[in-house]
Amino acid sequence: MSTVLSVTRRETGHRSTLTQLRKGGAIPAVIYGYKLDSTPISIAAKDFKKSIQKNGQNSVFSLELEGEKVNAVVSEVQQCSLKDEVNHVDFLAINMAEELEADVPIKLLGQSVGVSEGGILMQPNLELKVKVKPAALPESIDVDISALKIGETLTVADIREKIPVEIISEDDYILVTVVAPPSVGEETTESVEEQV
Repeated sequence: MSTVLSVTRRETGHRSTLTQLRKGGAIPAVIYGYKLDSTPISIAAKDFKKSIQKNGQNSVFSLELEGEKVNAVVSEVQQCSLKDEVNHVDFLAINMAEELEADVPIKLLGQSVGVSEGGILMQPNLELKVKVKPAALPESIDVDISALKIGETLTVADIREKIPVEIISEDDYILVTVVAPPSVGEETTESVEEQV
């Protein structure tokens, strides 16, 4: 299901123009891709934020631009880390009939047995690259970690058959691992070395 957003073509130009746009409650953006030249646009910040909260960043957006609808996905979001505001959005126009590649967040489900026993959960990778038709693009890839013990690791190979979309990431791509906590002896040795 696509989210309809109204966008406006904008003039490219000075930084002051972009600042004015943001102060007026709009986000500068650009749309490019399928059957479309790179087009600078602006979008109402509150509408964009509301649709992201409701449907997630991986949803398909139907952008209304000058009476025409363009199906697009969010390619990149630039945020101001200090104010937690969106500074700029890149939309990629897509063909709904063709598969696309996208990075999808990994969502860990359950409480790991290893963590319950004192292990430390590590998640070196937060996203998976998948190939899927836009309408079937998942908001996240759910990974059950409840059976994971200390010293065990989950990789793409462990979940590939359970996921309904094609995962492009390699089989040895690590999703999550549970490592043993440092032993009391190690901690004592380190603290003694620090005092010397």
